[in-house]
Amino acid sequence: MSAQPLWLRCEKKEFERRSALSPTTAKKLIDAGFKIYVERDTQRIFKDEEFEAVGCEMVANNSWPTAPLDIPIIGLKELEVSTSPLPHTHIQFAHCYKNQAGWSSVLGRFAAGKGTLYDLEFLHDVNGRRVAAFGFHAGFAGAAAGLLALAAQREGHKLGRLEPYENEDAMVEHIKASLGDKGAKKVRALVMGALGRCGRGAVELFRKAGLEEENIVKWDMAETASGGPFPEILSVDIFVNCIYLTSSIPPFLTSEFAASAGPSRQLSVVVDVSCDTTNPHNPIPIYNVNTTFAEPTIGVEVGPGNPPLSVISIDHLPTLLPREASEQFSLDLLPSLLELPQRQTARVWTEAEALFKEKLQAAVEEEEKHRS
Repeated sequence: MSAQPLWLRCEKKEFERRSALSPTTAKKLIDAGFKIYVERDTQRIFKDEEFEAVGCEMVANNSWPTAPLDIPIIGLKELEVSTSPLPHTHIQFAHCYKNQAGWSSVLGRFAAGKGTLYDLEFLHDVNGRRVAAFGFHAGFAGAAAGLLALAAQREGHKLGRLEPYENEDAMVEHIKASLGDKGAKKVRALVMGALGRCGRGAVELFRKAGLEEENIVKWDMAETASGGPFPEILSVDIFVNCIYLTSSIPPFLTSEFAASAGPSRQLSVVVDVSCDTTNPHNPIPIYNVNTTFAEPTIGVEVGPGNPPLSVISIDHLPTLLPREASEQFSLDLLPSLLELPQRQTARVWTEAEALFKEKLQAAVEEEEKHRS
């Protein structure tokens, strides 16, 4: 029986240092009979030599478009914007199944090339839970960025460029140093979606940074059942949104609601880890662009004379801890990848392909509607 090939592509998104496979998981796949191709990439947190040492075949950077069509291409973030057809099978986060901006154009490339998309966000176990997610590290990193932004705001300036950390301890120590003598003792934070992986990550970072337990407000579906906006959000220093949006809900916070609080508003920083920026049902409609590691925050218009309010809406926060995040994600994904040779019958893959075909048909209809 021939080896199952799998091609790890480089990531072209600026600042993205994570990887869908780690050398550890690549070795486990090779031991199970896979042939792993890895594109050379100086941006990736793992060095090329680490993959080479476990038996991967190294190929040129960004060479996946010329890879044989029978080799699935695995990556993390969305592909660069293009109109070129996609004839390969791609395993990645495509951010196009919830009617995000440009969703039909993205899927149209698959229709044109007759390729297949297995969206990592929609690989589910038998209980409907994602088989692998960066949620914990997204929440952890989002809370960290929120504290850094608060520290900068206290000093009268915007948060500057963020750089990935070598490890978790380095991140926590930097936060404590940034908060200075005042520390995190009196900082209050509200985590929305606190029972999920992402929310648990945010809560864990706040604890490690030194927030007192009673100052970490944990909300989930029960607390939001009545519908927003919620005045409680205005009474904390940092609001971290970690929910997984599946339908239209009343907004948690609006610019007008924040402005109505006047000078008494305590809220200084909103971290939208969920980052449904272009989703028509975004529950935090106080901003309309994603921020970046180079420019982590944007200001919100809250009226003259009122204290400043900034938003962090970075859509790849876990890359602040790229090694830990990649190792955890790829190990969680490994059992499903081991079933890739049986993807015509293995439930996780057949369900993902069925969803792709459903979304593809919707995209084709959307494109035809625009043409007419």
